[in-house]
Amino acid sequence: MSASRFSGPVLPSGETSDLWVVDGHVTYEPQAGAETVARGWIVPGLVDAHNHLGLDDPGAVGAEEVERQALADRDAGALLLRDCGSPADTRWVQEREDLPRLIRAGRHIARTRRYLRNFGHEVEPEGLSAFVAQEARSGDGWVKLVGDWISREEGDLAPSFPAEAFAEAIGVAHAHGAKVTAHCFGSEVLQGLLDAGIDCIEHGTGLSADQVEQMAVGGVALVPTVMQTGKFPEFSAGGREKFPAYSATMDELYRRRRDVLMAAHEAGVEMYVGSDGGGPSRHGHLAGEALAMAEMGLPVDDVLAAVSWKGREWLGWNPTLAEGAPADFVVYERDPRQDLSVLYEPARVVLRGRVVA
Repeated sequence: MSASRFSGPVLPSGETSDLWVVDGHVTYEPQAGAETVARGWIVPGLVDAHNHLGLDDPGAVGAEEVERQALADRDAGALLLRDCGSPADTRWVQEREDLPRLIRAGRHIARTRRYLRNFGHEVEPEGLSAFVAQEARSGDGWVKLVGDWISREEGDLAPSFPAEAFAEAIGVAHAHGAKVTAHCFGSEVLQGLLDAGIDCIEHGTGLSADQVEQMAVGGVALVPTVMQTGKFPEFSAGGREKFPAYSATMDELYRRRRDVLMAAHEAGVEMYVGSDGGGPSRHGHLAGEALAMAEMGLPVDDVLAAVSWKGREWLGWNPTLAEGAPADFVVYERDPRQDLSVLYEPARVVLRGRVVA
């Protein structure tokens, strides 16, 4: 493969450099005759920390639609996707050099008749640990639980499983070398999950001040998906007539979501950026989530780090574009540290050393 050259400030250091790509890797050793492909701000490939590749409203989609979703994410600069539950078998994506790198969690694991139809495994408490073991063995180091959902019997959000069933399942996942994350909108489910040693919370709108402190001390990550939690008024309106208690709960969670986010930030909880792409949310909108987090009050520098080098490090990938690192990066014509909206406008996307967009 011939060498190519990129010039500009390389984040996170911001030091202006000439960066060459040779055989899919980064080098700062000058390469004679290399074509200059782009000049601008060079950012390690973006990370979508909450993605549902292979999922759409009815459930699993075919390979053609999976490819379309993956390309939409890639062309928007998301070069590393953390699957947060998908009914589709997307292992083949990992064999495609032109598609983003993918860390799979397998199917969501939910309570029977307490989740969106065709999305996940639906099990009773006595079967939870067996399904967790199954997904831990077949995934890429993560298992996704549905922590809470609306209970039609209670007419409100309720934990999907008893705390002791969650604790046993988390222990099983850890014994298989997998981390566990959970969908959590409400408050009641959270303490049991945190006490059981869960690794990450998705959404997290019901967190208390004590719980964010516990997360910070325990190294439990939060992916707040603020574009998704911004839909809570829609969820509330849809359930108001039939489930007034649920509607009131969603209104209250929406009212306090910014306070929760900022409390987590102030406590030092590690937060990452997830678009929730798949199902009701569309792929290719990671920039929108980054901007939404900043608009809620999180510092731009922190959001940028979370969506790039810190997100990569969290998931076990090269965080920076050091000598010899895989050449996965995005070039922007403006400094994203000054204006996050430039994330909508990648000038060049480089994946595995190839300019793909």
